[in-house]
Amino acid sequence: MRTFDLTPLYRSTVGFDRLFSLLDQAAGVDSAPAYPPYNIERTGENAYRITLAVAGFGQNELSIESRQNALIVKGEKKVEESRDGEVLYRGIAGRSFERRFQLADHVEVKGASLENGLLHIDLVREIPEAMKPRQIAIVGANANAKTIENTIEQQAA
Repeated sequence: MRTFDLTPLYRSTVGFDRLFSLLDQAAGVDSAPAYPPYNIERTGENAYRITLAVAGFGQNELSIESRQNALIVKGEKKVEESRDGEVLYRGIAGRSFERRFQLADHVEVKGASLENGLLHIDLVREIPEAMKPRQIAIVGANANAKTIENTIEQQAA
């Protein structure tokens, strides 16, 4: 039997969490993050936060770009020379990266902050008023007939 791994789609989308949660539960899929590691959290009914671990990167080495339904986070590490000697072991990743996230319709970036080596990107889904569901009042047959009769009587008078 063949199985399909939807992990790459799940890891790079925001706003489709209900669909992917159902697919994950059905398939029992567990995702393994790539560099840099990140979390996607739901902070409200229509609010999300992406947190990337970007230890060693400064504000001037990171860029965030939002276009159409995509969020692109880039990190470009400047080459530093050792001040006090040679480095014997380098375990802290300092490589450049580019991470792309697909955003659902009407999801917008509200802000970003860098603190303690974590880049927080806040997102909000703002659905336009024209696309929000509306309640339509149901008028009974008797009430509608009275309205028509009243209108005809007023026109005749």
